[in-house]
Amino acid sequence: MKFRPCIDIHDGKVKQIVGGSLDDITGADENFVSEHDASFYGRLYRSCNLPGGHIILLNRSDSKEYREDIREASKAMKEYPGGFMIGGGVNTENAEEYIKLGASHVIVTSFVFRDGMIDYDRLKSLVKLVGKEHLVLDLSCRKKGEDYYIVTDRWQKFTDMKLDHETLTTLSEYADEYLIHAVDVEGKKSGIDSELIKILGSWEGNLPITYAGGVSNFEDLELIKKLGNEKIDVTIGSALSIFGGEMDFQEVIKYLN
Repeated sequence: MKFRPCIDIHDGKVKQIVGGSLDDITGADENFVSEHDASFYGRLYRSCNLPGGHIILLNRSDSKEYREDIREASKAMKEYPGGFMIGGGVNTENAEEYIKLGASHVIVTSFVFRDGMIDYDRLKSLVKLVGKEHLVLDLSCRKKGEDYYIVTDRWQKFTDMKLDHETLTTLSEYADEYLIHAVDVEGKKSGIDSELIKILGSWEGNLPITYAGGVSNFEDLELIKKLGNEKIDVTIGSALSIFGGEMDFQEVIKYLN
């Protein structure tokens, strides 16, 4: 179980938002807007030797704000080449650009789903373009009824694909890692999604999985370690001291790494 750092960028600024609140019309509920730009976090994570972090671009890919997000993200990648994976609006037209900017991987969800169903032709085209070793599938999900379903378009739309062991096994052929936000608790600092972590921790596949969502204290980390069988990595956003929260950044690193 390792700590994976994150940088979320919205409207060209480093922010922490309530994930489920993101909306094309009303924007998003903000927990934190940093006084630092992304280069600050790039230098920080590099100095602490924390590779495998995630940069998430939160604006629509066809908006002017998205270009501002990219410019901000490039600052972090310049400070820590190969230290970050980047996601948000990734497709076959821009995936190579992000690798050239210094990303180790691109993170993809929405592009490989169409009308609520996974499009294997699109998925295979991405694998062919950047290589399986540079592709992370974001299988962030929300609960509907008794099951979890993958959500797309910045977590606003449900797909027909359940997040379960069968899905994890099937898609492992196409990715190097999984990133999974528990969207219903993301950014709320109200506790983790224990049921989801049990599903992830009991999967017998061998792809690395990073869980995000709801971490509010060190007891949550201990629970993730237990329920995830010590094999699920974790990222922390709004609860972390560098994003205005109460969990000391250095203490988290010592605890996990």
